[in-house]
Amino acid sequence: MPKTLQAHTLKPKLILVAILAAYAMPQSALAENRAEALELSKIEVVGTTPLPSIGTPINQVPSNIQTGSAKDISQQESLNLGEFLDNNLGSINTSNSVGNPYQMDVSYRGFTASPILGSAVGMSVFLDGVRINEPFGDIVNWDLIPTNAIANINLIPGSNPLFGLNTLGGALSVHTKSGAEFPGISVTATGGSWGRRAVEFEAGGVDKEKSLDYFVAGNLFKEDGWRDHSSSDVKQIFGKVGWQNDTSDLDLSVALADNTMEGTQSLPLSMLSNPKQAYTWPDSIENKLAMVSLKGSHFLSDDKLIAGNIYYRMSDAKSFNSNAQSITDASNVSSATNQNGFGGSLQFSLLGDLAGHKNQFTVGASADFSRVNYNQDTVLANLIDRQTVTDPSNTPQGNVRLKTNSDYYGLYATDNFSLNDQLNMTLSGRYNIAKLDLSGNSSYADPTVSNPVFPIDYLTGDLNGNHEYKRFNPAIGFNYNPSKDLGFYAGYAEGMRAPTPVELSCANPEQPCSLPTGFNSDPDLAMVVTKTWEGGVRGKLSKDVGWNVGVYNAATSNDIQFIATTGAAIGYFQNVGETERKGLEFGLNGKFDKLFLAVNYGFVDATYQSDFVAGSASNSTAIASNIDVVKGDRIPGIARQTLKLRVTYDITPAWNVGSNVIFASGQYAHGDENNQDVNGMIPGYTVINLDTHYAINQNWKVFAKVNNVFDKEYATFGQLGQNIYTGADEQFRTPSGPRAGWIGVTYQLGTKKSTSIDAD
Repeated sequence: MPKTLQAHTLKPKLILVAILAAYAMPQSALAENRAEALELSKIEVVGTTPLPSIGTPINQVPSNIQTGSAKDISQQESLNLGEFLDNNLGSINTSNSVGNPYQMDVSYRGFTASPILGSAVGMSVFLDGVRINEPFGDIVNWDLIPTNAIANINLIPGSNPLFGLNTLGGALSVHTKSGAEFPGISVTATGGSWGRRAVEFEAGGVDKEKSLDYFVAGNLFKEDGWRDHSSSDVKQIFGKVGWQNDTSDLDLSVALADNTMEGTQSLPLSMLSNPKQAYTWPDSIENKLAMVSLKGSHFLSDDKLIAGNIYYRMSDAKSFNSNAQSITDASNVSSATNQNGFGGSLQFSLLGDLAGHKNQFTVGASADFSRVNYNQDTVLANLIDRQTVTDPSNTPQGNVRLKTNSDYYGLYATDNFSLNDQLNMTLSGRYNIAKLDLSGNSSYADPTVSNPVFPIDYLTGDLNGNHEYKRFNPAIGFNYNPSKDLGFYAGYAEGMRAPTPVELSCANPEQPCSLPTGFNSDPDLAMVVTKTWEGGVRGKLSKDVGWNVGVYNAATSNDIQFIATTGAAIGYFQNVGETERKGLEFGLNGKFDKLFLAVNYGFVDATYQSDFVAGSASNSTAIASNIDVVKGDRIPGIARQTLKLRVTYDITPAWNVGSNVIFASGQYAHGDENNQDVNGMIPGYTVINLDTHYAINQNWKVFAKVNNVFDKEYATFGQLGQNIYTGADEQFRTPSGPRAGWIGVTYQLGTKKSTSIDAD
């Protein structure tokens, strides 16, 4: 038993996981795979359902789950969760269209989790069992997740139906720390390149007499940014209180955030000699969050557990976009999105033998509701030294007034049945219902007017509409473990996503809209369905060294694509038929005396499987501003190959050094969906980061970090467009940061670990 648990009452979730392991694993393997709660930093049990109160040993999950711990995040001084994913996990690459480190797109197996409205999001993200994809566009705001509150993460691949809507390529399940497992006080101050100054703190503890534990974490982060007008001001706080007795467990958590981030857009190739400059400015977003969640579990008997959660989540976003179609055609666009989400889940688990075989069965239901108000206004502006300054006339160019109600219901079940001591079968399924009601209207300049800057008329768009989507999504998987050091897995799963309110409000070819702010019409779109096959083998070379190899194929029908009509950001959403992502993954990780090594390689072949016509006026092969996309063309923005290498070495018990090597192959630019533009691909890159930690004594530690050690010039995002300053069609790229370094100091008191090497 972990030392922490010897000091206070054993949490019921630990009892549950131990029972699950006893029923689902051969007795000979139980001692080698001691189950631990999901709040622990050591990861041997992963969550396979949305609620985090039940776990399954990794070797009984029919897919290649990847994990990360608080220790991993802390050692690398990861700025945010997106950065950690990009630096470590296989089949992940990131792109950044706006040049702010908190606003990156994370692509996993060719499916995206993005903070940008209008992105085709294909991953679901959960925080302690609460889905945190924003209801308006299913986007993911990485700036709202405090990294120092994370105990561990599970990246669950495939179209797993148990995680509900939008789980096409995978689900990211984030579990937060508890005071029982992360006691003590820690305060860290950091400073260095680009005017970065940051303070983060955390504190946790246990009240044995009242059976309570508590944890709180906070962050204050400011940075000027390495490019002009790319500053970040991030303020986050997270708190959790837990209560438990012999049969029940209850956790109440609160998360707050107030962040302001600026971005500077991509640059045409002709301007990249000065990568710090802004193309146009200002562009900014303000994100505010208030979230309260309550989750609990109760043993009705030794083999029956009921668990549930309820939550309320309010997120407000205010954005300001500089919009210039040419030097003489500019506008400023401001928008406000108020999102209120609430709901809950309830599930029941039955643990016991079935027909003389070990078995665990879980059934659950969920309901998630959102109420969104979206207001956007566009006014005439003058472009002065690349700044869009609102014209004194304050001439309106259009507006949007939109309200959306989204109701999502799910009923799910999963059963893990042991055919014998080596062979397990998992059957799962979920029935989803999605109801989306939209009301409102828009007004916009008549595009037929010869001078749209001074329109003689405005057109009105009708945004009223009601949409409903229903589907049952099944899954089946097998695990064969001939020994504790070798296991095979194979599985099939189906998942779906409903079109988002953003997509439904911009789906009329006759009334194209401007992203990410303007919407004009509300026709219907078909739901997106992904069917995933996956198989592989994993094992251990020794007690401390593990490996895995896997293959997968994810076929998506009714995929949704933004079809540009005028420029890169004016167009409409459309179902474009089938797409496919298939690939290969390899992983190796382990500790060799004082050396730790982790290698993750991913090959992703993401292609269109249906022919369609896309608008791309700046593509060199365009005819009448259109290009023909044919079966086999690769999807832009996805690196075909990625390799992540993490190495650490313990020079002394108090001093270690580490390095991340991140490789990504080239990718096609957006607008080059036919893969034929004369500019070719955005080049691949290899970037090396270094970090080192030194424990002065039990309380004080110092660290240093250097990113992009060899000052590599590279880009992770590209798009075709017209340079408004020259009128030439070019490939635009968002340059990534040059070499930069930071130093920091940490004070700890009463924490579990005392050396830099083991710091959590």
